[in-house]
Amino acid sequence: MDAAARLTALVDALAGEPGVTPPDTAGPRRFGSRTLTVHGATFAMVVGGALVLKVPEARVTALLADGTGRPFGTDAGRPYREWVSLPQGEPATDLPLAREALDFTRTARP
Repeated sequence: MDAAARLTALVDALAGEPGVTPPDTAGPRRFGSRTLTVHGATFAMVVGGALVLKVPEARVTALLADGTGRPFGTDAGRPYREWVSLPQGEPATDLPLAREALDFTRTARP
């Protein structure tokens, strides 16, 4: 399953959660328009054909260590400490991680 379909499956599963806003696919493509947000903060998106999630730094480290994820960062190669790229996966495995990302992002916001 490609990353866009994976994000669509997450949107379908999480759109009813309080504060969650699905990607704006109808409007013009702009920064942040293809992201899944909670109270305005991005927690899931598709970048370069991979699903990217915002999770605690320790969770990123664990996902990198077990081979599930890859670092996600700047074009200069500097990884973001709370973001992980998941090049492979499917809804059954993506959803629990996306719920972690949702919970983490929701509690990190004031």
